[in-house]
Amino acid sequence: MRRGPAGSRRPKRPRLPLRYLLPSVLLAVVVVMLLLRGYVHSEFLADHRVRPPATTGAVPQKVLDGGPVLDARGSEPVSHRVPDRNIVLTFDDGPDPEWTPKILDKLARHNAHAVFFVTGTMTARHPDLVRRMVDEGHEVGLHTFNHPDLSYQSPGRVQRELAQSQLALAGAAGVHTSLFRPPYSSTADALDDRSWPVVREVASRGYITAFIDTDSEDWARPGVDEIVRRSTPRQPGEGAIVLMHDSGGDRSQTVAALDRMIPRLQAQGYAFPRLTEALGAPGPHSAVHGAQLWKGKAFVAAVGVSESVTGVLVWALVLAGGLVIARFALMLALSAVHAGRARRRHRGARRGGAPPHAPQVTEPVTVLVPAFNERECIENTVRSLATSDHPLEVIVIDDGSTDGTAHIVESLGLPGVRVLRQPNSGKPVALNHGLQHASHELIVMMDGDTVFEPSTVRELVQPFADPRVGAVAGNAKVGNRQKLIGAWQHIEYVMGFNLDRRMYDVLRCMPTIPGAVGAFRRSALWRVGGMSDDTLAEDTDVTMALHRDGWQVVYAERARAWTEAPQNARQLWSQRYRWSYGTMQAIWKHRRAVVERGPSGHFGRVGLPLVSLFTVFAPLLAPLIDVFLVYGLLFGPTLRTAGAWLAVLAVQGLCAAYAFRLDRERLTPLLTLPLQQLWYRQLMYMVLMQSWITALTGGRLKWQKLRRTGQLGAAPPGAAPDPRALTPPGAPLSATIASPHRTTPAHAGPRAEPHRADGGSGRTAT
Repeated sequence: MRRGPAGSRRPKRPRLPLRYLLPSVLLAVVVVMLLLRGYVHSEFLADHRVRPPATTGAVPQKVLDGGPVLDARGSEPVSHRVPDRNIVLTFDDGPDPEWTPKILDKLARHNAHAVFFVTGTMTARHPDLVRRMVDEGHEVGLHTFNHPDLSYQSPGRVQRELAQSQLALAGAAGVHTSLFRPPYSSTADALDDRSWPVVREVASRGYITAFIDTDSEDWARPGVDEIVRRSTPRQPGEGAIVLMHDSGGDRSQTVAALDRMIPRLQAQGYAFPRLTEALGAPGPHSAVHGAQLWKGKAFVAAVGVSESVTGVLVWALVLAGGLVIARFALMLALSAVHAGRARRRHRGARRGGAPPHAPQVTEPVTVLVPAFNERECIENTVRSLATSDHPLEVIVIDDGSTDGTAHIVESLGLPGVRVLRQPNSGKPVALNHGLQHASHELIVMMDGDTVFEPSTVRELVQPFADPRVGAVAGNAKVGNRQKLIGAWQHIEYVMGFNLDRRMYDVLRCMPTIPGAVGAFRRSALWRVGGMSDDTLAEDTDVTMALHRDGWQVVYAERARAWTEAPQNARQLWSQRYRWSYGTMQAIWKHRRAVVERGPSGHFGRVGLPLVSLFTVFAPLLAPLIDVFLVYGLLFGPTLRTAGAWLAVLAVQGLCAAYAFRLDRERLTPLLTLPLQQLWYRQLMYMVLMQSWITALTGGRLKWQKLRRTGQLGAAPPGAAPDPRALTPPGAPLSATIASPHRTTPAHAGPRAEPHRADGGSGRTAT
């Protein structure tokens, strides 16, 4: 190993981590497969122009007057005609998986042979049919690779068309051929000054060009009788080369015409030989060996893989679209049900004589604020709690901060606010530490970068009037939404998280209490073992554990909290990577709920599948919507592709507008929704892909501290503060809270790597 001047080792070149390399390789493979599929389907690099007839001054007259088989390999071109009482059937543009086998069956039934002028694209896609042609004694000729008018093409393009066709033929049947027919050609006397140089160019590469005597015009589907009439030689007993097609559309009339024409002409003494057999010439096929054979096989195999991969991707796209539509439909329908229930609940309270929004739960609560290096935000967080209109105590758990977070809280001198210090141990440990010192049964948890409205705590604890409720999810809002990336996260929070929570509330399978704003019964938390560090999403983990213990988990949409979201793409990537990976861990940990009974079984058979489908699985497939958008815009059908994508965007816009209406938010940020789809959504997909790779490769993910700005004030915009003293610790809880019957313990699952330097949330903007 090389050393520097002082003998020190040369630093190693950094390697791309596996979790980045694998998604990149997978993306490259998908792109290559789609491009290969598009190429062999002539969706790009294909030229569909057809040149009009030109003058014939440069074409030798003997060629124009000669037969349909032209050998121009020598200094002087030589023409050949098919002998009398011989008809050479030729089929262009195939092979086709539907019609070519039927044509081969008819030829075998009537003991007839033919020449199939195949395109390279169809040969590569259907090699078994070309192999069958050769095995059954038919001849195969080239009809170019992409079927362009060669008179428009350069000599280099002509050579590529021939070489790629031979490569496909070698891979399909292990042979090369010396027969060639130009696309859009007919009889020899149709050659002109544009097409004649092509014939000379092709001949210089060793090919014999086969034109026709008789055109059945079966492509126009004129009827079986008309195809038979046009395919029959004009003069009785005259030999002919007949043009038919085994691809390019419905060829049922062609198949039926063979059943009539061949027996009829055989009865008149006609034979149906191969072309070289009729001319008494050597066969056109030559065996391919060595590297060229294996190149051909590799090419055909790659095309086969691309066809299979594209087929899978198309079905995956259909599945992704179905999941997207299903999710939107569920969210819209069940959110409407949730909103209707909320309206009826408030109307019922007013009819009962209670003042509007009169609280049913008035017991004091303990607010736990885990904090690690939150000096920019912690003062605003604690002061927002001081404006609460509900009695509470505040416990700030300093998780080994090195920036004076605890000192800032203590210097405020607010009554009812305590600070607990601990060595840096991670957020779950900090919350459990706070639980041990909490004075009240009802516990509210928030992050150190979040501010509450005066009514947040009161609204958050009202569902605890029902003794079956063990936890309540609040409504987290993005406070720093002025920049574009903040506005996009605002859309996601309102449309995704909060509509999702309304849906899950109706289905009684809420999967996550957000770390920014959530409430719990302390007794319920202790029954499931407190906050666990088994996963990186401790809020999702504990919520699932509560479901399995028989508790109800509900959503309080009026309990708003304002959190500081990541300011740049790197921070957003880090946060969402942790969220998605932690969610996967929690799903795996609680997978046994699927087979359990009671409330745990309900969550396992309803909640876990929905979370798995909509949060973990569907986002992996959703990028296909955009991949096929780009593919369709580039290679067609452009208008249909753009229309389908815009339709999906319209459905998303409708869903987002409804979500904003429910949350009483201005619709202005939705103007950025198309941009969000084109950039922000791709970031989320790659994050989840990386999380899958990390999970499948057994990787460990560390906590990562995000830089805070402290932009959120003590009171959010529009909130009317109602300052009041915080309740002293130890205030009694007036009602005895019953616990539901526990159905099953929350089993531990695979543990995450220990938290190194941070107490951030696994489910909120930390």
